[in-house]
Amino acid sequence: MAEKRERSKFSIFGPGMIITASFIGPGTVTTMTQGGAGFGYSLLWAVIFSIIATIALQEMVARLALVTNEGLGEAIRDIFNHHLLKIITVWFSMVAVAVGCAAYISGDLLGTSLGAAYLLDIPENLIAPVIGVVILLIGLKGSYALIEKVMTILVLIMGVIFITTVIIIQPDFGAVLKGAFIPSIPNGSLLTIIALIGTTVVPYNFFIHATSVHERFNGVKDLKLVRLDTFIAIGLGGLISAAILITAGTLIDGKEVTSLVELSEPLKPILGDLAPLFMSIGLFSAGLSSAIASPMGAAATISSCLRWEGGVKSKKYRLVFAIVIFIGIITSSLGFEPLEVLLIAQALNGIILPLIAVLIFIILNKKNMMGKFANGIVLNIIGLFVVITVSFLGIYSLIDAVQSFMS
Repeated sequence: MAEKRERSKFSIFGPGMIITASFIGPGTVTTMTQGGAGFGYSLLWAVIFSIIATIALQEMVARLALVTNEGLGEAIRDIFNHHLLKIITVWFSMVAVAVGCAAYISGDLLGTSLGAAYLLDIPENLIAPVIGVVILLIGLKGSYALIEKVMTILVLIMGVIFITTVIIIQPDFGAVLKGAFIPSIPNGSLLTIIALIGTTVVPYNFFIHATSVHERFNGVKDLKLVRLDTFIAIGLGGLISAAILITAGTLIDGKEVTSLVELSEPLKPILGDLAPLFMSIGLFSAGLSSAIASPMGAAATISSCLRWEGGVKSKKYRLVFAIVIFIGIITSSLGFEPLEVLLIAQALNGIILPLIAVLIFIILNKKNMMGKFANGIVLNIIGLFVVITVSFLGIYSLIDAVQSFMS
């Protein structure tokens, strides 16, 4: 306990960096690249909104964890008196998040390997399982400090690469500011806007954050440090996401792209032979951080919902982590990413995001649970707006997934 106090006094950043590393994955990188390439800087406001929404929800979750001394799953169990309703809500939340993590892990590993494969000219499905084994060893180590350090380093690498790229290419900063603060919805951009926000507000990150603050901090007396960690780390994630979109909007505006690696070509006149290396390292870091977060999300959610004790050191936590990684190793080695499974995961995400957001909002307004740390008027206004918006996004995602599945 003394060691934890000492760390939190001199090095506050940890859980927030894990959340940032989690949401900046291959999906976010690709979506930001496509958003910039297709619509220039005009959708930057959506990136800013997504970061505000993420900060608001993650701060609530972290505050809940510190005040109740529980994880999110335990807190959700505690708000229901009806036994059947409690079982249905908790188990549905647990299964939906776990299935989503298992469905996306193959894509995370393949996305991680894309950067290395681009440089080494080796198929992604050969590199991905090796990366999966490395992540498995990190998880089996059962060290929160190790995971925190790895995720923080990956965020810093992404920050250096993507933000430096924006400085080098010198975009039209007047147009950038206009896109950031004057919302617009160009023709054909609605799905991209939803994707930009949806890749940032991630349901399993709520469970990861609630679990991580217990590993790093010591109750409500550290609330200011937790908030600072959340604001700065996720804010940095917003800068990285915006930098990717700005770079694509500057270099390949109006062109259809599928991957950030394609940005290396227009960067060659500026960076020379370092351009592919620069972008590949950035993509590798984004993929690796997300690939670590997927099994963490499943393990944290199941542990919290079933009240397993011990955190990342728990054998049960590590077992869930290992199962999800094994799924990723096998499926990525086969190049297996079936559309049906991903659509089911998307549909579940469309249901679980509004549900968890609403439950978080309810818990943060229960005086008997939160006491003086319950939401005030200002936080409720912000929180309600965020909850309504992410609920709309979740329902839209559900409808889109069902329509795609039916077709």
